[in-house]
Formats: sequence, C-alpha cells, structure tokens
Amino acid sequence: MFDTIAGYLSAFGLGGLLLGVFIEAMGVPFPGGVMVIITGFMVHQGKLEFLSALIAILFSYTAGSLIAYLIGKKTGRPFFIKCGRFLHISPERFEQTRSWLDHSAPAFITFGRFLPGLGNLTPYMAGITRTGLGYFLLYNSVFTVGWGSLYLLLGMFFGYNYRLITGQLNSKLPLAALGLMVALLIYLHAKKRLRKGRKA
Repeated sequence: MFDTIAGYLSAFGLGGLLLGVFIEAMGVPFPGGVMVIITGFMVHQGKLEFLSALIAILFSYTAGSLIAYLIGKKTGRPFFIKCGRFLHISPERFEQTRSWLDHSAPAFITFGRFLPGLGNLTPYMAGITRTGLGYFLLYNSVFTVGWGSLYLLLGMFFGYNYRLITGQLNSKLPLAALGLMVALLIYLHAKKRLRKGRKA
C-alpha cells in the first residue's frame, strides 16, 4: 500500500492529497489517514512542503465535512433510520450519537472523529441535529488541524515504519479520544450541576 499511495502522491502531488482527504472527510471507508502519514514522509524527503500540505488537508477535509453536514441536514433523521441497515447504523448507535452531540457538540465534533463506527457519522449527525453551521465548522477545523498536523509529523519522523504507526493509531487513538470525550462530558455535567446548586 505504501508504494501505491506514494506513487499516487508523487504523480498528483497536493491535488491527489486533496481528493483523498475529501473522500475521508465524507465518511467513506478510505485510507485517508495513511495517505496523510505518507505525505508527511514526502515532506521529510523535501518533495512537499509541510504548510502547503496542512492547508490542503484543512481545505479538503472542511469541504468534505461541509457536504456531509448538508446531506445530513437535508435528509434528516428519517432517512438514516430507514436506511440504517444498509449503512451499518443501528437505531441504538444513531440515538447514542445524537445524545452525545446534544450533551456536548464541541467534544463530539473534536474527538468523535477518532471513534470507530461513529467518526464517519459525525458531520452527518451535526447536520441532522441542526448544530449551527459556524459552530460545526469551528470545531471541525480544530479537529482537522490537530489530526492533519499529528499525522504529517508522524510521517516525517517515522517514514517507512508507517505500518507500525497506523496499527498503533488504530488501536490507541480511539481509546484516548473516547477517554477525553468522557472526561469532558463529566466536567461539563458537574459544572452544570454546580451552577444549578448555586442558583438554588
């Protein structure tokens, strides 16, 4: 896979990165993360510039996420409930995702993209729940800059060991993201209860 993606990026440069990250942002199963890591390796080789690559990632991920958000907003909950079995989205998972978004949209939009089975739903769910567009784009950008920078830097520092890196990321990052999201939700819940106690 390394040689295939590296050859693709060598041939198409930032244009190829734009397309790959756009597909990733739409929630389509695609090795977008691996592509960004290999882009980082190419940055290390001097074939691409870090800032240009990060800007391309931010632009294409935002574009893909925006389209997914608008699809969710247009089709709404009934579509995802009706077609859930074809998309491997159970009603339980749908309701859980909506509940997390209702409790803390910033936490879910920022960290939810790391969670298997939920990450690809994030922009669609934000649209379905009518999360403010500016609000969504702000926290989506926070995630994108963090994700893009992390994966580029990993590619720059570890290069050909991308198999080991992606394996660790696939197993450890979802757990770390879930832990951070749960901690933030607990903090926000405790803060809300404290405010109610003070008012009483």
